[in-house]
Amino acid sequence: MTRTVGPQPGETETNQTPAEVADAQAKATKVGTSDIRELLTRNLRQSGIYVAFFVVVVLFAILTGGTSLSPGNITNIVLQYSYVLVLAIGMVIVIIAGHIDLSVGSVVALTGATSAVLVIRHGAPWWVGMLAAIAVGLLVGVWQGFWVAYVGIPAFIVTLAGMLIFRGLTLQVLDNISLSPFTPQYQKVSSGFLNGLLGGNGYDAFTLLIGALAVAGYAVSGFRTRVARIRYKQPVESFPLFVARVVVVAAVVMYFAWQLAHARGLPIVLIILGVLITVYGMITKRSVFGRQVYAIGGNLAAATLSGVKVRMVNFWIFVNMGFLAAVAGIIYSSRSNGAQPAAGQNFELDAIAAAFIGGAAVTGGVGTVAGAMVGGLLVAVLSNGMQLQGVDQSIQSVIKGLILLLAVAFDVYNKRRAGSSR
Repeated sequence: MTRTVGPQPGETETNQTPAEVADAQAKATKVGTSDIRELLTRNLRQSGIYVAFFVVVVLFAILTGGTSLSPGNITNIVLQYSYVLVLAIGMVIVIIAGHIDLSVGSVVALTGATSAVLVIRHGAPWWVGMLAAIAVGLLVGVWQGFWVAYVGIPAFIVTLAGMLIFRGLTLQVLDNISLSPFTPQYQKVSSGFLNGLLGGNGYDAFTLLIGALAVAGYAVSGFRTRVARIRYKQPVESFPLFVARVVVVAAVVMYFAWQLAHARGLPIVLIILGVLITVYGMITKRSVFGRQVYAIGGNLAAATLSGVKVRMVNFWIFVNMGFLAAVAGIIYSSRSNGAQPAAGQNFELDAIAAAFIGGAAVTGGVGTVAGAMVGGLLVAVLSNGMQLQGVDQSIQSVIKGLILLLAVAFDVYNKRRAGSSR
């Protein structure tokens, strides 16, 4: 049995004439029009998460009488769950490669504590605290990457040990006490907004402009990918369906931007998150490193035989996870306006849940940054909606656990079905 790993080639030039490209596009359009069912089921897990997300949003909008979609609440969701989404970006890359990281919650606590000691206790500038936190995160990544990649200890064991080690170091750094408050500049990372840069009567025009640019970027990227797939004679949806998909995404993004524009403007943390999503989306889809990550998770033996430097790739996967955990640590400490010894508890579970719910496979080789973001947002909207409904915290944990279990069970079911069809 073979498995296709990683994204397909994107922008490579071919020797086809314009007439041949047009003919291939016509054939692809015809196939997409005549078989919509194939389009919807080509990647059932990935398309299913978007449907589930839509259903959850609509459900809580009805149950809360529209409160869940109010400008203030949407802004609150962005601020409250941004650090989990940052962790999910790194976690999905770790999972695609066939590993797991149980230490990110402790790393969030340690990096936040490092910033707090420098900025609050010793009066260092806010940016020094942030750079120190990132440096600590990178050192943590180097430490864990060495044990996983070059010593050969399973990531589960290495990061489980790291969870204990870095939590203990957090207690040592903070002397087992909380530190607060941060300087106003540091707090702006998670609580600051860009508002009024381009004016607007009752709304922030700059936020709407950023939303429009995001939609334009999505449309152009999708069209270029479509053209590239046609050149390689790969199946694509019909052009009307492609346009419909872009229109739906544009409507969602612009509604989201409109709500933010009528609240406090564009959150700074959302800009950080948007940059990370864009950069890591390109890395996983269009870089050599990204394809090597998919290859390692899809078929380790084949990747090794094809010349992939497995040890080096695994090493940098964990260095990257340490970096993103540090970014999440800065965001979380900024939002909480301090550092606590118990910070980051269960963050690793939220990040893992976001990756799996978003379509990552337990066995590796499958997953996307976009899927992990939707999975994280689904959990965020679900948690926020249950809080607005006054659901007990214990019931919330039960529901989120069941959703994670069902997501993994669905992955197993799809693999069995794919195996039986061959």
